[in-house]
Amino acid sequence: MKTTELRQKNVAELQSEVKALQKAHFGLRMQKATQQLNNTATLRSARRDIARAKTILVEKQSAETATSKATPGVAAT
Repeated sequence: MKTTELRQKNVAELQSEVKALQKAHFGLRMQKATQQLNNTATLRSARRDIARAKTILVEKQSAETATSKATPGVAAT
């Protein structure tokens, strides 16, 4: 999945995307364990997709907390 597609999603959508990717990765691992997986490179791409989605999720969550902590019109002391 491309980063541009992930950046267009909100936090809730990203969380569900991470869960779906983790579920797919688990399925691939089970296929590998039972020797049903033909293309083992899909495991690597699945791991990288999960990492990419988690990174963008953390960026969005930290941006939300930064905006919620900063209250406009109040001077910091």
